[in-house]
Amino acid sequence: MNASPEQQRILLDVAELDRRLQQAERQRTTPAQGARISELAKERQEQLRELTALSGTRDDIRTELTRLESDVKVTEQRRTRDADRLATTTSPKDAQALEHELASLAKRISDLEDIELDVMGRLEDAEAAVATQQALIDTTTAEGTELTAQAKASIAAATSEIEQLTRDRDAVTAEIPAELLAEYTRRASRGIGVGLLRRGTCEGCRMMLSGTHLNEVRQAAPDAVVSCPECGAILVRTEESGL
Repeated sequence: MNASPEQQRILLDVAELDRRLQQAERQRTTPAQGARISELAKERQEQLRELTALSGTRDDIRTELTRLESDVKVTEQRRTRDADRLATTTSPKDAQALEHELASLAKRISDLEDIELDVMGRLEDAEAAVATQQALIDTTTAEGTELTAQAKASIAAATSEIEQLTRDRDAVTAEIPAELLAEYTRRASRGIGVGLLRRGTCEGCRMMLSGTHLNEVRQAAPDAVVSCPECGAILVRTEESGL
């Protein structure tokens, strides 16, 4: 295959555009924030499960406190009734029984209030734990939201860059023969499509050509398409090639 030295040099521009296209495509499909976003999603699931457990504990304590408050209220109502009865009774025997019951009710109310204070303390701790966990979730959510916005912006920028690079590539490749472009594409699909020969070294694979191979390249016609014996890339020759 033959192509002018100028057309072969254009392949270096095509290769650079292809490199940038691949880079932009990676940015579009796997934005840098993706790994952290996935990690945050898992963390948030765990945090939500913990919040559910903590909320359940808090709700159980609230139920316990409501029951205690109801017991205190019922006991106080009973004490009030007994006190009213004691104030109006004329029977010594009934009075003695009411006084005994009033003492028992007072002890019952005191015990319930002590338990109530303990439950209220536990409820305060449980509510603080729920609030702390919710704050942690809010922090995780905020970070995830921010990173998601950054990722979307990165994807949009990469998409725009891909469109521009594609237009640039179409304009550049229009200047080279279809056969040469197809050969470059074929080689690039297998590894390295093109490499500049600089001071006897293929810049595609960074391997220095042997004396024998350099002689073969030196003897080839300027428009001949020659290959790197190491990586198979099209070798582009310039005044820097050391030939």
